[in-house]
Amino acid sequence: MSLSHTAAEYMLSDALLPDPGGSRAKGLRLELPSDRLLKLVTVGLPLFLVSLAFAREFSAGSQISCFSPTNFTGKQSAYADTACWDSLLHHGVDAEGRAVTKSLWALKVFPYSLLVVAVLTYLPYLLWRYAAVPALRSDLLFIIDELDKSYNRSVRLVQHMRKVQQASAEPERFWEEYERARRERYFEFPLLERYLTCKQHAHSLAFIYILRNLLLLLFLAATCLYLVFLHLNVFFQDEFSCSIKTGLLRAEPHVPPLIPCKLVAFSVFQLTSLSVGGVYVLLLPVVAYNALQLCQWDKGLLAIYEMLPAFDLLSRKMLTCPVNDLNVILLFLRANISQLTSFGRLNAVNALREAAAAAGEQDIDTVVDFMTLLAGLETAKPKR
Repeated sequence: MSLSHTAAEYMLSDALLPDPGGSRAKGLRLELPSDRLLKLVTVGLPLFLVSLAFAREFSAGSQISCFSPTNFTGKQSAYADTACWDSLLHHGVDAEGRAVTKSLWALKVFPYSLLVVAVLTYLPYLLWRYAAVPALRSDLLFIIDELDKSYNRSVRLVQHMRKVQQASAEPERFWEEYERARRERYFEFPLLERYLTCKQHAHSLAFIYILRNLLLLLFLAATCLYLVFLHLNVFFQDEFSCSIKTGLLRAEPHVPPLIPCKLVAFSVFQLTSLSVGGVYVLLLPVVAYNALQLCQWDKGLLAIYEMLPAFDLLSRKMLTCPVNDLNVILLFLRANISQLTSFGRLNAVNALREAAAAAGEQDIDTVVDFMTLLAGLETAKPKR
């Protein structure tokens, strides 16, 4: 046996992918990087700001400071602060001199409304986790395993072809059989290809993914509108007139009908609302992009695997409308490319194939062809 044949034997043996040592399910990423970032920001930001607001409330004490009359005792002043904070009603007059009242309760419930926002923005993640992740995990595990097995079968096929060619007394006859086998699709992988074709006609994962992004888009837009409403109505009024002629002070003759009060944490609320609203406005186009990325195919990954014999999901024009489960799976395969060991091998072979094609080798169009050439059979292969 020649040195080139011996080298080819070792090369093809090393080309086989080893069996995965552990379960691939533990390392699967079932969220896209952009979705993970959106979840972290949309849920974490309001929780972080609310925790700061509550920490300031516990450290600073009362959220309101009222200017009680000088003849009030300490207990009466504390009672006035508590009564005004409980009511949060501004007593004023309109342009015609009539008495009007304006509720400022939105300021009191503002920290709790941010907690509601955090819960609402977490709901799309829960929808994806419990409605789509179990099926997506099964699909990814099966497809990744089959793609790696398809690569290994191609390598074993090259090994077998090399042995058959060496034992063949008529090289021309061998290549005629090889071409006929390719035309009759003896090298195809029907299970994987038909599975991907079935996923192309399913839409459950795509529907849930689009629904997840639409819900998140709706909650972000509703939060921004709510913050705009707060700024237009209450976030420009940190001082108000409060009536304390209630309860124990109702019958006191020396108690004025109205006292001025000031909200101590008003600037904190303004800064918090501006931060949340500004970040959410910036995230709106990101969420829209996540929903719209299903409108085009990610053909780069499948194009690499078309180097395998008879794997032609793209070349047979089977990819139709991109809004289906197959496109969602392709997005997550791209995110789990580290789990797909054969992709790196095929990508390297593709680079070598392009280099060989640039050097004038026009017969290289599949992994079988390329590895056959490396095995030293190019001298016996007829030119097309």
